[in-house]
Amino acid sequence: MKLLEEGVPLAELSIERIARTAGVGKATIYRRWPGKEELFVDVVREAEPQDPELPGVSLRDDLVAMMEQLRQRGLMTRSSALLHNVFAQMKSSPKVWAAYHATVVEPRRRKQVDILRRGQENGELRTDLDPELMNDMLVGPMLLRTVMRADADLPEGLSELLVDTVLVALRPVRPAD
Repeated sequence: MKLLEEGVPLAELSIERIARTAGVGKATIYRRWPGKEELFVDVVREAEPQDPELPGVSLRDDLVAMMEQLRQRGLMTRSSALLHNVFAQMKSSPKVWAAYHATVVEPRRRKQVDILRRGQENGELRTDLDPELMNDMLVGPMLLRTVMRADADLPEGLSELLVDTVLVALRPVRPAD
């Protein structure tokens, strides 16, 4: 983290330099991480907000908790030059991006899709839509605001607004009595 804070690019990091900075031998680093890419992904994961504890009370509350984590991550990335720089570097390295995606992005996505599947099983959501598509409909607007539009507001209540708006389209249509 110290090296990243000093602005050392990923391409210039070596296990030898990391070990020297940490005051340990290279073997100490290699015992925990097979290479600098895996170490880099762990550093980024530690710098991000924790995955939310899901309330489990309702579909809506669980979805709001997941969206709020994305909103908080967006706020943190915007306010941290270090994280902004780290994410830019990560995306320029296919191996690092793939490792980050496999260990951070994909588990979160699976959790979100599982929440939606549970909603379908409970009759809270339409069963004619793919849960992956429903997840994209929920997460997409937040990712657009946090990643693609640095000028977009991320106000308190945005998570609730997004979830409530999208749930209108995802709830089962009840035939009129």
